[in-house]
Amino acid sequence: MAQRKIIHVDCDCFYAAVEMRDDPSLRDVPLAVGGQGGRGVVTTCNYRARAFGVRSAMPGSEARRLCPGLVTVPPDMGRYRAVSQQVMAILREMTDLVEPLSLDEAFLDVTDVDAFKGSATLMARHLRERVSREVGITISAGVAPNKFLAKIASDWRKPDGLFVITPPEVADFVSELPVEKLFGVGQVTAARLHALGVKTCGDMQALGADVLIEKFGKQGYRLFEMAHGRDNRAVVVSRVAKSVSVERTFPQDLPDRSACDTVMPALVADLNLRLSRKGQHKPIHKLFVKIRYSDFSTHTLERVRESVTEPALVDFQPLLEELMPKDRPVRLLGVGVRFRNDDAPVTQLRLFD
Repeated sequence: MAQRKIIHVDCDCFYAAVEMRDDPSLRDVPLAVGGQGGRGVVTTCNYRARAFGVRSAMPGSEARRLCPGLVTVPPDMGRYRAVSQQVMAILREMTDLVEPLSLDEAFLDVTDVDAFKGSATLMARHLRERVSREVGITISAGVAPNKFLAKIASDWRKPDGLFVITPPEVADFVSELPVEKLFGVGQVTAARLHALGVKTCGDMQALGADVLIEKFGKQGYRLFEMAHGRDNRAVVVSRVAKSVSVERTFPQDLPDRSACDTVMPALVADLNLRLSRKGQHKPIHKLFVKIRYSDFSTHTLERVRESVTEPALVDFQPLLEELMPKDRPVRLLGVGVRFRNDDAPVTQLRLFD
């Protein structure tokens, strides 16, 4: 079995980052999302607020006591979900093996991805650059041979950081790792470990599995495995791919339809390459073209084309012509396919049901 390559990505102070992106006046002030009123609780905060000791799940009254100049805004979950969908769509262009943990973090298994010469480090760098450029927020990423280490790595150089733990580096890295960094080790468990003379994973290795199991039960064996940097959990994908697409945001707007025509062949070629990796011979139901103009208005046009098995440039040209009837500067151009869902249940209702 090939050595796994896992990337963990985590959006930096996600809700606050979206607020700062959309309102530049909030970028240079200590900011908390939530925490209004007498009983409000801080949902998240930016790093300026964290410097004062403000933290998530803290009562707003305490946050304002620690940081008298704290600015608070109410959460806007609909907007955050939309931004999360943008980020996850970018991740899924790299691989279908994406396991979201929440709106703002996810694991990716890129073991079998050939892009970027198979380098998970280069893939993570590319994802960070795309999210920054196209979504307008920063993400931190960790690269490692398993999920446990990748999650620790993503937090290592926050915010806006990238940290890599290669297989040969695992032993040295975990030996010096404080036990507080382990998932599931809170203040109580850490205090019990410290009482046993255990402050690092190296100390835990020396203590041995038998003692850990005696003191902590089943959790003791899990702690022992983590202390050696071992984690065999697979990335779990619960989402069935319903479409595959590629899109490109241009550093300078394409001036007109003719310029769009020149980049379409490369987009279609990239789409077919991605389909060869991801499509797994799923039947195509629709083709679509997506355009974002220089004013950031976004338009998509799709048509049913079930006879197509390998989309060609000629299949997308009529969609582009209809979607773009006159010349306008284009910021983003994309093409894609939607798959037919043969697994959807087919039922016939009785007339009077």
